[in-house]
Amino acid sequence: MQSIYLYCVSYSQTLQYMYAALPMFHRIGSAAYKANLDNTIAISKLLNNPQHKFKSVHVAGTNGKGSTSHMLAAILQNAGYKVGLYTSPHLKDFRERIRINGKMISKNTVVSFIQKHRNKFEQIQPSFFEMTVGLAFDYFAKQKVDIAIIEVGLGGRLDSTNIITPLLSVITNISFDHRHLLGNTLKKIAAEKAGIIKPGVPVIIGESQKEVKEVFSRKAKECKSKIYFADKYYSLKNCVRENKKGGIYLKADVYRKSELIKKNLYSELSGIYQHKNIATALMVIELLNQILDFKINVSTIKLTNLNLMGRWQLLGKKPFIIADTGHNEAGIKQVLEQIKLTPHHKLHFVLGMVNDKDISRIVKLLPKNALYYFCKPNLPRGLDEEQLRQQALQVGLRGNSFSSVKLALNSARKIASSADLIFVGGSTFVVAEVV
Repeated sequence: MQSIYLYCVSYSQTLQYMYAALPMFHRIGSAAYKANLDNTIAISKLLNNPQHKFKSVHVAGTNGKGSTSHMLAAILQNAGYKVGLYTSPHLKDFRERIRINGKMISKNTVVSFIQKHRNKFEQIQPSFFEMTVGLAFDYFAKQKVDIAIIEVGLGGRLDSTNIITPLLSVITNISFDHRHLLGNTLKKIAAEKAGIIKPGVPVIIGESQKEVKEVFSRKAKECKSKIYFADKYYSLKNCVRENKKGGIYLKADVYRKSELIKKNLYSELSGIYQHKNIATALMVIELLNQILDFKINVSTIKLTNLNLMGRWQLLGKKPFIIADTGHNEAGIKQVLEQIKLTPHHKLHFVLGMVNDKDISRIVKLLPKNALYYFCKPNLPRGLDEEQLRQQALQVGLRGNSFSSVKLALNSARKIASSADLIFVGGSTFVVAEVV
């Protein structure tokens, strides 16, 4: 490993080291997952515990945590605060994971961080994610952010981000994902997510889900933490998608309980399913106003400058080409509901997946009247396109297989008419290759 460190003198060489020398979950899967926080704690000690030097909000959940995190960062930034944002995975550039007021961490900062700590990292042998969390927390502390929004990577209890003591803990929702690591029931998954709840720290739950509500209530009671179910306080009505300033926006009226508090809120994230995440974000802002004496009026909130790709993202208009990173059962169901609401003649579905997902459960959800373009995302975990086609064929889904995402999308473009809809998805890593 030392020889690799010695050549980490440019940004590209540093990235090469990070990708090659450090176990990376999104590339190799569960082999990179550490079932403890030992390495993260060691890195934090090395860095003089930067996680204690800035205020934070911690965001977990199966779906929606990335959207919610970006919304919170944008709302706070638009209100004049210096806001750190840590998210994962990235789509195009590693530096997407670490931002302040929407601006990505500089290449020089990444390089100097690795150079400065390379010898100690060699002893600790962290995973890619553990090292990246250390980098983010160190950066936010040194840049003296007013507040940082920290998105959980996987689960919650054992996630590397779970060394912070935030002002608020947020759990968006619970669905089946990463069963081999988090558990094979919703209650087991919820218990892992509930691991981010800290003693005395208020917790906001995005959705009141009957199957897991008691898991969160019990954990909050144990921690003597106030618990708020966001959908009991905030709701969005009259949700429509509207063309505005050359893009597609979600427009909705915002209610706090029965009172209309903002008419015609526009969001750059146009998926109808975003109404749940917006309600969660508004609950967070309400509590931050109380805890920090922030003075953010809901009537002035803008959901702009979100800098988030891959959430019902428009890639073309004739035909309509949409990409979305929804990749588990709940995410795919949301995508399919949105497709139904999108006028189109024929549906073309560019589909790729990774090999540790429950493929059979997901393909059963997909419409049989679409034309499929099966493909493999370009990473070791990518599911072979022919294997995916064969599994899909068993439930009546028909189409051709392609060795790359771009080849599949190009084929769909050639076949589709201007009135058709081309959807690209099934995995974050499929979307990353086309946005």
